[in-house]
Amino acid sequence: MFRSTARRTAQAALGLTAALALAACGNPSDGGTVEVAATKGTSTKINLSPEQRRITTDEVESIAARVPREIRDRGTLEIVNSSGSAAPLNFYANDNKTVIGVEVDIAHLVAGVLGLELRVNTVSWENVFVGLDSGKYDVGFSNITDTEERKQKYDFASYREDNLGFEAKKGSGLKVTGPEDVAGRTVAVGSGTNQEKLLIEWSEEAVKAGLKPVDIKYYQSDSDTHLALQSGRIDLYLGPHPTAAYHAAISGKTEVVGVHSGAGTTLQGLIAATTKKGSGLAESLAEALNETISNGTYAKVLARWGLSAEAVPTSEVNPPGLPLTNK
Repeated sequence: MFRSTARRTAQAALGLTAALALAACGNPSDGGTVEVAATKGTSTKINLSPEQRRITTDEVESIAARVPREIRDRGTLEIVNSSGSAAPLNFYANDNKTVIGVEVDIAHLVAGVLGLELRVNTVSWENVFVGLDSGKYDVGFSNITDTEERKQKYDFASYREDNLGFEAKKGSGLKVTGPEDVAGRTVAVGSGTNQEKLLIEWSEEAVKAGLKPVDIKYYQSDSDTHLALQSGRIDLYLGPHPTAAYHAAISGKTEVVGVHSGAGTTLQGLIAATTKKGSGLAESLAEALNETISNGTYAKVLARWGLSAEAVPTSEVNPPGLPLTNK
């Protein structure tokens, strides 16, 4: 059993409403925005332009002094993120070249506390880890889930909950709270993802309970998946909760009908800053993140992107992650 004080269980995550409840499409007259629900009953606008006017925070010398000397002497924090990520995580502004999103904003806060200039490197998903392995990049801010398998090669500093979202056609009447709700349904998911692992396990549980298995489908792109959802060829799509909710708002044709922890039924999943194991940087990153939590800038960043419900109370170094065998 995982330590109960570390974080909520997946059953609690299932009870979450779609925190990223977006209400309007882009507005070209003000540089391009999308309105989002930052907290229950309130809304904010996501700025899609390259002029981000990011939230900033000051250097804390006592924390900055503990950054590995090589990085301190260089004066820059080389972060890496994936070009395959999506709004509101890491994505391109409406100039199609400036990387924006909650991941980059949190990285800017961390760099501020550490007194370093942030340099953003955008690569393919697999090259995030290749670059960390080689030492080309210092830290990954790319919606990376803390897992026990990855922990064999990397150190983590957690900073956001990892929740998955079930997306359905608007007005479907579907609600997903457990395996019985997807039994016999046709559900699309990305191959090789944590979401796929969860869905396969739920299908197995449904069969054990005497119900029909999940009919799992795979598509080459998000656009193909959403076309299948609209046409009725699939009932549900399981993906990262923030991106599922963002798409639901942009399209106006779908909605998030269930939220589940990315670490399964026994543990709340976590997204974490990811460094090469033994680099000595994870501890400084966690201290910097905890400084931003304490001074309020972390909460402001999450609210800016409509992700307040995914806040963590503290950043931890190498907390329990997605189990090697998630049963």
